[in-house]
Amino acid sequence: MENFSYFLMVWADPRLILLTAAGTFAGIYIGAIPGLSVTMAASILISFTFSWDTNSALALISGVFLGGVYGGSRTAILLNIPGAPSAVATALDGYPMAQRGEAGLAIGLGTIMSVIGGFVGIIALAVAAPLISRFALWFAPRDYMLLAMIGILLVGSLASSSLAKGIFAAALGVVIGLVGMDPMTAQARFTFGNFSLMGGISYVAAMIGFFGVAEVLYQLRTLDAAVVRQKVDKLLPDFSLVRKYLPLSLRSSAIGVTIGALPGTGGDIAALMAYDQARRTIKKPSHPFGQGAQEGVVAPEAANNAAVGGAYIPMLTLGIPGDAVTAIIIGALYIHGLRPGPLLMTDTPHLFWFVVGSLTLANIFLLVFGLSGIRLFAKIVELPKGIILPLIVVLAAVGTFAVQNNITDVYWMMAFGILGYFLKVYGFPVAPIILGIILGPLMDLSYRRSIISVRDDPVHFVGEFFTSPLSAVLFVAFVLLILSQTRWWGKLWAGRSRTDAAG
Repeated sequence: MENFSYFLMVWADPRLILLTAAGTFAGIYIGAIPGLSVTMAASILISFTFSWDTNSALALISGVFLGGVYGGSRTAILLNIPGAPSAVATALDGYPMAQRGEAGLAIGLGTIMSVIGGFVGIIALAVAAPLISRFALWFAPRDYMLLAMIGILLVGSLASSSLAKGIFAAALGVVIGLVGMDPMTAQARFTFGNFSLMGGISYVAAMIGFFGVAEVLYQLRTLDAAVVRQKVDKLLPDFSLVRKYLPLSLRSSAIGVTIGALPGTGGDIAALMAYDQARRTIKKPSHPFGQGAQEGVVAPEAANNAAVGGAYIPMLTLGIPGDAVTAIIIGALYIHGLRPGPLLMTDTPHLFWFVVGSLTLANIFLLVFGLSGIRLFAKIVELPKGIILPLIVVLAAVGTFAVQNNITDVYWMMAFGILGYFLKVYGFPVAPIILGIILGPLMDLSYRRSIISVRDDPVHFVGEFFTSPLSAVLFVAFVLLILSQTRWWGKLWAGRSRTDAAG
């Protein structure tokens, strides 16, 4: 009962309600600007809270985090420019839906599923935080490596036309992701003596270039095509549609919570993995995946918002940030005199339940603000291409520059845009490139940490895949996923289906 009173603290104070709403609103619209990701929104807005009291700061932070993760889906659906890496998977089917005139449905469906995912993450935080945090600590570097290798198999889902082209694109992304200073040895990699490459290539510049600028160049081929009118007569999707996709959203949310709770991962990896499981498990999607499947919007949107609750779990219970945003939040908590970690829930239980309450309130505001402004946003894609395409380029350039105030990032963005255009023309998917950029460094670093942990002994290294239960499960899952993409597997299941039908 005492915990419930802490939970309601934010609900009983009009000022805290207002701050939570303001944080959610700002997070949505800052997160919707390409380049201004939720990390930047958090770092900018949290800096205003340093002189505030703790509760006010926590209320604003909760709104910014939830709103910022969701906001990236708006431009992903309307302009094919993911506002944040966690919205990359949403763009794969959200943008084709907008091209079909279903931008309103895509945003409405994405909003509802984001809210469902958000609630699943919050419930996991409230009910199972200690259990999930202990589970996350079982992950050794080799498990992260296996997780990244499982993730890289997403290329089979993202490469709809040709697996070989998808593998090429993913390998290109891995190489781009490895450019810069080696984080373990401080040696330069793929820099060719160029000092400006020592800091690596910004994945935001690559993301905006490959998706946004490449799309602008591609649309120039059909400059005179008629504008597609958007259907925005209904903002809320039918209840039957929500009920139909509820099991998928819950499965995706479970993935989001688990991935979000792993330190060093985040909503981007969670969304990509949820998209992959949807593609593998949904046999009859509303449209083919990659061509505007509603399931392709449902899964990543539920997962990336569920990852918010997951990311709070190791932060509050262990003092370990789950992603970049929670790393910023931990810094803010220390400034406010708090010590996230095992003693937080015993010494200051009111703060834990206050965070749960403020996240719940922010999720409700997400539903309100997410379903508002859809008609206005949908009008953006109805603008003549002669107006909207230059605006996209300007927006992309400003957003890319704002990440690090570095003009070199803008040059990279334009170069990736031109490269992405030619890749699209010749049928190469660009999504696996972003996949490689995100997962390549994680795979590289985890492998090297795991091999160092066994003193460079390859036999010991391989043996740990079978002696650790968690590693064994991940390894079996990795092998099964590879087998599932072979012709032999397809023939096996086709044979079983025929046998069942005959029986």
